[in-house]
Amino acid sequence: MTDWTTNATLEEIAQGLRPCRRVVVLTHLKPDGDAVGSSLALVRALNQPGPWVPRDRAQAWYAGPTPPWLADVAGDTPHTVIGSDGPPSLEGVDAVVVVDTGSWSQLEPFREWLAPRREQTFLIDHHVQGDGEVAQRRHIDTAAAAACQPVAELCRILLERPALAALPRDVAHLLYLGLATDTGWFRHSNVNHRVMETAGSLLDAGADNVALYQVVEQRESPSRLRLLSRALASLELHEMGRLAVMSLTRRDFAETGAQAGESGGFVDFGQSITGVQVTALLTEASPGEYGPGHGPVTKISLRSKPTHPAVDVNAITRTLGGGGHVRAAGARPALGMDRAKAEVIRLVGESLRAGGSTDAP
Repeated sequence: MTDWTTNATLEEIAQGLRPCRRVVVLTHLKPDGDAVGSSLALVRALNQPGPWVPRDRAQAWYAGPTPPWLADVAGDTPHTVIGSDGPPSLEGVDAVVVVDTGSWSQLEPFREWLAPRREQTFLIDHHVQGDGEVAQRRHIDTAAAAACQPVAELCRILLERPALAALPRDVAHLLYLGLATDTGWFRHSNVNHRVMETAGSLLDAGADNVALYQVVEQRESPSRLRLLSRALASLELHEMGRLAVMSLTRRDFAETGAQAGESGGFVDFGQSITGVQVTALLTEASPGEYGPGHGPVTKISLRSKPTHPAVDVNAITRTLGGGGHVRAAGARPALGMDRAKAEVIRLVGESLRAGGSTDAP
C-alpha cells in the first residue's frame, strides 16, 4: 500500500500538466459543490486559450447522481456524466487529475479505467486519509477547508497569474462555489483566516456569490421539501439527546418523487437541536446505485459539532469502510438500514461515552 502523503508540489503538478494534450479530471461519486467546483475550475484553467493549448484539451467526468444545478454552473465547460456502461472510450489521454478524493471506494465507477493509468495520474485532495496508490503524484492539503483551495493555487500557477485575485472570472466563480459549499456558506468550524482570504480574492476576481447562492441553494423543488419532511419525521435522539439520527428509505424517495441527489444537506438539520453533538443521516441505496452486484447498501453521513471534547466522525466512519474529515465524514457499508443504524448508534455512543475520543472504537 502506498502511503497517503504528499509527494509533489503544486508547481511540479503544474509543470507535469502543461505539455499534456488531453486531460481527464475525475472526482468522487455523487459530486458535491467542492467536487464540481474544483474539477470544473481546473478544466477551465487547462482550457484557457494559449499558443500551445489544444481546443478543449481537458474535460471532467462525473458518476452517480449529480446535483440538480450541475448544468447551470458548468455551462459549456466540457464534462460527461457516465452511465452504467462506464467511462467513454477516449484515445490519447496523457494525464488524469483526481480532485477532492483519493479513495477507491469513491472512484469505483472509474477504477477499471483509472488503475492502469496510475503513472500519469495526479491527485489533489484535502481529506485526512485515502488510497495513495490511486495516483503516482499527490498533493494532499489536510489543513484546507476545501479541495478548491489547493486547486485555486494550481490554477494560478498554470495560468501564471500573480495572485488569486487575477484569475479569470469563470475560473474564480467555480472555485468560490467549492469553498462556499464545503464550509456551509462560511458557517462551519473549518472557516479560518485562510478561507476568508481566499474567498475575498476570488470575489475580487469576479466570482458572483449572490448568483451562486441562488443557483445552488435557492432552488428547492417540492419533491425535495417533501423528502425533507420524511427525514425530519424519522428523527430519533439517542445517548441522552447527544446523537440525532434520521433515515430515508427507497420508499421515501419513491413516494415523494425525489431523486437520489435531493437529500444533500439534510444531515445538518439535526445540528440545530440544543444538546446534539453528532448528527447522522442514513439513506437506503437503490439496487445497483453503486455498481452491479451490490447487495444492501446504506449511505451514512455523519456530522459533529466542535464541542470540547468533540467526536471524530472520520474515525467512526473508517470502521465502516468510509472516511472524510474530523467533523464531516461518510461511509457506504454493505448493510441494510436497520443494521447500519444500530452500528452508527453503537459506534457514536461509545465515542460519546469515552468523552469524544478520536480513537476508532
